Amino acid sequence: MDLTLLYRGPLASCDYDCPYCPFAKRRDSPGQLRADRACLERFAAWAAGQRGDRLSVLFTPWGEALVRSWYRRALTELSHLPHIRRVAIQTNLSCRTDWLADADLDTLALWCTYHPGQKPYDRFLTKCHDLAARGVRFSVGIVGLPGHLEAARRLRADLPPHVYLWVNAAEGHLYDDAEADRWTALDPLFPYSRHPHPSAGLPCRTGESVVSVDGDGTVRRCHFVPAELGNLYDGSWRAALRPRPCPLAVCDCHIGYVHLETLPLYDVFAGGVLERIPARLPSGTGTPG
Repeated sequence: MDLTLLYRGPLASCDYDCPYCPFAKRRDSPGQLRADRACLERFAAWAAGQRGDRLSVLFTPWGEALVRSWYRRALTELSHLPHIRRVAIQTNLSCRTDWLADADLDTLALWCTYHPGQKPYDRFLTKCHDLAARGVRFSVGIVGLPGHLEAARRLRADLPPHVYLWVNAAEGHLYDDAEADRWTALDPLFPYSRHPHPSAGLPCRTGESVVSVDGDGTVRRCHFVPAELGNLYDGSWRAALRPRPCPLAVCDCHIGYVHLETLPLYDVFAGGVLERIPARLPSGTGTPG
């Protein structure tokens, strides 16, 4: 079976204090970090043992995970397993990058976000160029707030041409056409993010070939639908897998709406759905390397 798993454990700490994030500068206690490590190691051991499935895994932590050794180790180890098609993680790229030398870069990928004001621009850009030199698959993105536009333009000019720069519409921000056009000039796929997507009753891959898993192993169809399908570790979730329509009115997060069957995003991001890398870079952003 081909399965995509979105894993989000209890980790909630972050080294940044972005004003648009509720987890900014949050600290986990030593006990919370031990619990998160135990949950992650249990999940990674489960994934390693599923030799009868072909798995793709995206880690979507609330906080910044790659500053924690257990996430770097799990990504590295999973990347070498033949039944793991892709293992990726969302990160602010504040961690070091030398650990990637031990990973299988045909399997591992990074979804990186630049947060202006949180880290010196040159330091972030240097890490991006280091990733490119290492041959790491990665995308880079930014939240489309008005104050971020010049930073985004600078980033697009300075990134290697083959690196896709995505723009997330800021939650609660309404874009007039002129403003949306400015962001679309940087990311031609920005129109998919600009407005929430009506999803009620529409077919979605979540709950059939895509599921969300939390630290206790509770399986849901996605991060945004609370109904439980079962537990990963007792196998009860497998019987619940089936095509099902979305129960929500709208879907406004990329890790959710990318799986809507009514959108063409599996074709747009073919081979790079988890790391948000298009099969072909949109017009004006360069040519894939």
